[in-house]
Amino acid sequence: MQPVEIYTSPLCGFCHAAKRLLTQKGVSFSEIDLRKQPEKRQEMLGRSAGRHTVPQIFVGDTHVGGCDELYALEQAGRLDPLLQG
Repeated sequence: MQPVEIYTSPLCGFCHAAKRLLTQKGVSFSEIDLRKQPEKRQEMLGRSAGRHTVPQIFVGDTHVGGCDELYALEQAGRLDPLLQG
């Protein structure tokens, strides 16, 4: 299973939805809360080619994008293969 990282903010509904999907699938993930760790925002911007909204989701070295992209991968049947590597 590929490592999953998700940059979040506590009041973000899209962040909660993305984490809910991953949890329902039994996927463990590392959460980087930008409110608690604001210094990580620059790291996120660099890894996501400048995208500044949350969530920003990474599976291994692959930048998935945000919540909509995560759900689109799931609906297309492409999330599980990505998670498996």
